[in-house]
Amino acid sequence: MPRRFLPWLLALNLFAGAGLGGWYVFQSEPRQREVDRLVANAFERDKHVSFLEVVWDVWQLYYADGAGTGKIAPGDKTLIYGGAPRAGEAAGTVRVLTNRGYAVGYSEARANPLWAAYRVADLARIPEAPKRPEKFEADRRTAARVGPEAYSGSGYDRGHLAPNYAIATRYGAAAQRETFLMSNIAPQRHALNAGLWQELERRIATNWPARYGEVWVLTGPVFGPQPAKLKGGVEVPEAFFKIVIDENEGRLRTLAFIVPQETPADADPARFLTTIAEIQRRTGLDFLAELDDAAEQAVEAARAEKVW
Repeated sequence: MPRRFLPWLLALNLFAGAGLGGWYVFQSEPRQREVDRLVANAFERDKHVSFLEVVWDVWQLYYADGAGTGKIAPGDKTLIYGGAPRAGEAAGTVRVLTNRGYAVGYSEARANPLWAAYRVADLARIPEAPKRPEKFEADRRTAARVGPEAYSGSGYDRGHLAPNYAIATRYGAAAQRETFLMSNIAPQRHALNAGLWQELERRIATNWPARYGEVWVLTGPVFGPQPAKLKGGVEVPEAFFKIVIDENEGRLRTLAFIVPQETPADADPARFLTTIAEIQRRTGLDFLAELDDAAEQAVEAARAEKVW
């Protein structure tokens, strides 16, 4: 950012902070505790939260309309929000594999995960992640037994669905190693893997939990009608989806993205905002089945106006 804009940015943050302080004194104790946590996180450099985001979040969390108001998922939300995604008959056998920090729905026919689900909670301090594992491993729970060599020389990265860093910092080294199972991996172009996809994973691991306490994520590949194949029958997706879920005071909000393989590394994530309904149409998966029908339809039809 050019230096001439820094005084204006500082003044804007001070103005936002003063307005927030005046509002704060009239709020209930639970809301004051929530704002205390938000403001404290704005001072934590590794969480990447600005004071402008704090003010925006207060408005969004407590005053803006939200899809599914008063309707949140009732079941077990340890890793998956709204129940495990359901796959249509065309997907063939889908094996749900539960790990320490995430779960996946694995398609033997496509030799790919169809989805991964995980939860990332805020921490007072984000710990240093354990050393990155040196190798990927075949998952012996699958019949396909895809090994890391299937990707060698293919032009595709071994793209994580449940990410290394977020799982490592929340669930520990053993959980981190499980993210290197090939049942959690799909073919991904390097510019996407090291660019926009990595940026979304960074926000999921740091910024969004710091602002909202916890978020749930559903993510996976989007296949075209006749996908190319790597060794071992591994099908190559044409795009990837990501759904980020936040609930607060009985309100449910989501971000939904479909990101093509050929996305430039520096692309703006707002370009790829979509609806959960569109992701369902493109993948044949059914999400959030534990919501009642009216709330599920409202949430799935909603498209976020901006990236949080």
